Amino acid sequence: MILTTTNSIENHPIEDYLGIVTGVSMNEEAIAMGFSISKYSQKIQKSVDKVKETAFQRLQENAMKLKANAVVGIKVEIELTTSNYAMVSVTGTAVKVAV
Repeated sequence: MILTTTNSIENHPIEDYLGIVTGVSMNEEAIAMGFSISKYSQKIQKSVDKVKETAFQRLQENAMKLKANAVVGIKVEIELTTSNYAMVSVTGTAVKVAV
């Protein structure tokens, strides 16, 4: 599946727009602030990376349900809640492109 933040894919004309799809994921373990800011930021980065990967997998699963072979116009939103839970939301338009 082709995933892109652009609204089109070079050499792959869009044949059909199938709908908006999302993938959302949230870390289920809080990140505690310790004495080391570098360790804290490393924990946040690892958490965001893990949660972002899950969100993209869910986005692709939702696009496949619509029989899409690409998602264009992807927007990624990353939030750290007040309780230090990482949350990622990925949204795009599921499309059928010529291959």
